[in-house]
Amino acid sequence: MKELIEKIKGSINLSQEAEEHLFSISNKKTFAKGAVLIRQGQNVNKIYFVTGGCLRSYCIDKNGKEYTLQFAIKNWWISDYIAIHTNESASLTVECLKESTVIEFNAKELDGIHALFPEFEPFQRKNLERHMVSLHKRILNQLQLTASECYDLFLEQYPDIEQYTHNYHIASYLGVTQESLSRIRLEKAKK
Repeated sequence: MKELIEKIKGSINLSQEAEEHLFSISNKKTFAKGAVLIRQGQNVNKIYFVTGGCLRSYCIDKNGKEYTLQFAIKNWWISDYIAIHTNESASLTVECLKESTVIEFNAKELDGIHALFPEFEPFQRKNLERHMVSLHKRILNQLQLTASECYDLFLEQYPDIEQYTHNYHIASYLGVTQESLSRIRLEKAKK
């Protein structure tokens, strides 16, 4: 929790009362590799801040094909925000790719914190803005860049993640086949 408090204090002045409230609405949890925090089709009311480990969110289409939407590493947030904000069942599954420690929040309690502590609103807004920018960049990159260039950006963003992931996780995140990912890696190894 100290990591999250420090991250928040890096953006805003956080009162002692607000800090205590954050502690009161959060739970620190450690999950084993393979643990599922959210399962596609279930109701979602939790948001997770990652303090250690590696998680991914993904969906499975009607033909059984997986699509990785996000990887979450230290100091990242993860959940199924579509389900939370539309009050629908989860369209994503969130799983631990290695043992992971998270700070778990009830989504409604976290969302309501800025009503109690207005100083928290800019932090939440900045998180939302960063999330939107990240998603838009990812979409534009997949439209404008080659698969090899997308892979280079992926490695910049997640430098150590390959040790925790399977090839199909990365390939599905990049929108390429596993064979294409292997070719990209082979070409890079030759350079």
